[in-house]
Amino acid sequence: MRLSIFSFLLLVPLLLTRAAQPPARPNLIVFLADDLGWGDLGMQGHPIIKTPHLDAFAKQGVRLTQCYSASAVCSPSRSAILTGRTPHRNGVYTWIKDRAEIHLRTSEIALPRLLKSAGYATCHTGKWHLNGWFNDSRHPQPSDHGYDWWLATQNNAAPSHENPVNYVRNGTPAGPMTGYSAPLAADEAVTWLRERRDPAKPFFLTVWSHEPHYPIKSDPKLKALYPEVTDEVQREYFANVTQLDQGFGRLMQHLDAAGLAANTIVFFTSDNGPEGNGITTPGRGSTGGFRGRKRDLHEGGIRVPGLARWPGRIPAGTVSDAPVIGSDLFPTFLAAAGVAAPSDRVIDGVNVLPVLTGAANAVARPQPLFWRLLMAPNAKIALRVGDWKILCDEKLADFELYNLAADPHETTDLKATEPSRFAALREQLVKHNAAIDAEGPDWWRRLSPNGGAAIDPNAAKKKNAKKAND
Repeated sequence: MRLSIFSFLLLVPLLLTRAAQPPARPNLIVFLADDLGWGDLGMQGHPIIKTPHLDAFAKQGVRLTQCYSASAVCSPSRSAILTGRTPHRNGVYTWIKDRAEIHLRTSEIALPRLLKSAGYATCHTGKWHLNGWFNDSRHPQPSDHGYDWWLATQNNAAPSHENPVNYVRNGTPAGPMTGYSAPLAADEAVTWLRERRDPAKPFFLTVWSHEPHYPIKSDPKLKALYPEVTDEVQREYFANVTQLDQGFGRLMQHLDAAGLAANTIVFFTSDNGPEGNGITTPGRGSTGGFRGRKRDLHEGGIRVPGLARWPGRIPAGTVSDAPVIGSDLFPTFLAAAGVAAPSDRVIDGVNVLPVLTGAANAVARPQPLFWRLLMAPNAKIALRVGDWKILCDEKLADFELYNLAADPHETTDLKATEPSRFAALREQLVKHNAAIDAEGPDWWRRLSPNGGAAIDPNAAKKKNAKKAND
């Protein structure tokens, strides 16, 4: 059928309007593993562990070889992802015990709250671990930070990853669940995507698995994939990482089937390095050869897997060695969604979309990469600028200095041979640490390093005095 000139002229404004419309805002997903080591995935070089879904995903986007968690333990890392602010600044400075005072305060403007205000549907499934009073009005819950729908546990799945009984859905205990934690969390996310969200809205989804944090329990079918592994504890761990991969795969398969993958940014990472010693403990994760493990501010405790996919924007099969940290997800996702970041506070993360898309090899950082963890076994504070990393004790007296480009395993302390650089970085660390100290709540001054009640140095004297008066 041929259009008349008059009919064509009537269509021109409509065609121009459609051409001028901006592309749909992307959907956003953060899939977070728990205690997964840098070297625990197939595409990261593990010789035995099977992670077919993550291996395939890595080929569809970018693999970040220098991806960092914002802390060497779980709760602080999670707080930085949702706020863009380093943990001691936002107040979640250590892992949170049940009924501890520490929590992610509503004065911190969380990513789901900003995105929800901008028209996004929001959902969280899996581990939460951002309050001590979970599912209790004394502390903010996921819904108070902007989530429309949530299924979560305070900390670990109980009694283990198998048939957990401690999930809570939107404030109501979910009761015993049949299955394994990562697939259950992924299935909840898929059900929300399919049945409960508003399909007219873009969505923000966080899926935070419990695997491979122990108490570890893996599907026997997955354990059967490792007949050559005779150490039962190690086989359970290897299968547990595969179980994590299985949950991730379920979610990615739904995105493909539902036609959502093309306009969805997916970021996969871990909250810290692997638990245990890797030899005799249930945690058999691999750091990929980096020094230290969970709780340690050396690379093995904070350098973690990092994968990102955005079809058509992030080139497939690429690798980047630009440093990226968990707090970068906050400004990066806001930038992708076209939402302004808060201007009334320091945001430690930066928008790394240019790195992910291959438009830049690095990004400028007004705030340096910074870590602080009082429960760390050795150095308590670390700062990285460029290829240089400086660490020190809590008293800012004992320092270490490494060039990560030349020495990623942190074997050679260079503070004596690089005096000028050491002096400059030491001064920067001291000033930066003081600025963060001045801003965040002072819970760490009143509480023990592991988040419990404050250790009273006069407790023994008081106890003896009480006995004398009884």
